[in-house]
Amino acid sequence: MADIIPFKGILYNPLKIKNMADVVTPPYDVISEQEQKHFHSRHPHNIIQLILGKTTEIDSDKNNPHTRAAAYYQDWVSQGILVRDSSPAFYLSSVEFTVKNKPITRYGLIALVHLEPFEKGVILPHEKTFSAVKSERLELMKVCHANFSPVFSLYQDEDNILHMMKESTLGKTPDMDITDGHNHIHKLWRITDADIHRNVQHAMKQKRLFIADGHHRYETALNYRDWVAGKDPLFSEHHPANYVMMYLSSMQDPGMIILPAHRILKDIPDTDMNLFIQNTEKYFDIIPIAFSEQDRQKAFGRLMTSLESNASKNSIGVFLKNRSVFYMLTLKPEVMDRKFGHALPDALKCLDVTVLTQLILMDMLGFSKERLDDKQSIAYSSVAEEAVAMVETGKGDMAFILNPTRIDQVKTVADEGLIMPRKSTYFYPKVITGQVINPLTP
Repeated sequence: MADIIPFKGILYNPLKIKNMADVVTPPYDVISEQEQKHFHSRHPHNIIQLILGKTTEIDSDKNNPHTRAAAYYQDWVSQGILVRDSSPAFYLSSVEFTVKNKPITRYGLIALVHLEPFEKGVILPHEKTFSAVKSERLELMKVCHANFSPVFSLYQDEDNILHMMKESTLGKTPDMDITDGHNHIHKLWRITDADIHRNVQHAMKQKRLFIADGHHRYETALNYRDWVAGKDPLFSEHHPANYVMMYLSSMQDPGMIILPAHRILKDIPDTDMNLFIQNTEKYFDIIPIAFSEQDRQKAFGRLMTSLESNASKNSIGVFLKNRSVFYMLTLKPEVMDRKFGHALPDALKCLDVTVLTQLILMDMLGFSKERLDDKQSIAYSSVAEEAVAMVETGKGDMAFILNPTRIDQVKTVADEGLIMPRKSTYFYPKVITGQVINPLTP
């Protein structure tokens, strides 16, 4: 079902870039303003110049971060800073990291995947996206004509496709070996063997792909393809815009880690906050964990332990502005059925993020769909301590601490053609940007 092909990627030239760690970044959508400044100052050829350029007061339609990115990209290619491979390749990538002091390695195959509309059931989403982000990314693609970051997708690997790829690189020095700012070790191998290409392509023909991270990038690629097709009279099924660069990883990979995306709400009226806990009593069993300044950390640890031990019970942690107490809310039986009946499928009703979005944010706090789409109203963090600190320092009014969504839940939701609320998952670590670029010009 999935049509994947090798490609002639564009990579940084090791003869020009002595330390590849100086030029790579995380994906654009997880880079903070402070990190953006850091990457811009780290190296003049850092890929931040292409994916998240600086804005200026004199920006115009003809001179803006996107047009400057296109100029940098063309200049770097002409200077040999970026070099296109001479032979088509699949690119095997690994990332070594730690979670709770445990060393973990995740593997992924970087390849081109034929774009398919979601309704065909070949490539499936699991989350909603922000419309403003898609339009902004499309404008970048229109002037640069390249995929700078891969879409992160998952598949069922009963055929051990990644094992086949790993075996082909045994004893070979990686073509790229990077230690990033989080001490994650990223390695990349080119695989140019045509027999391996055919075997992998044949095995992937039987697969469905589930987008883990990069929904915006995938939907933007669909829009870009339609834009090119509408303006190019010679457009055909062989045009590069029919494909998107993807990082494909196995659902069974032991390095497949999902972190929660905690919510930090802003601009909540005092009346809503004052009545919040009282109003939740009819829907949740509530455990308050009060603390003084001296034992705050101990109380926070108790909250996190309780959340983890009650992961199967729709438990959510809450911290409110100007309060010295954490709350653990555990949903009472059958509340979601009574409130939403057949309006929500069972696969969604059982998710913590659905309980938070539908019951708490929309039903109790009155958030509209437009407000849920407003990044100024809701901030996200994969680190619970950071979410709480944002409320403590006045950058938010309420923090909701979640358990992570499980990989089997992601598969079930996607299989049923359903969509989770935005930011339901945080696959960790993100796929690094800057290892390979996919040109979209013939």
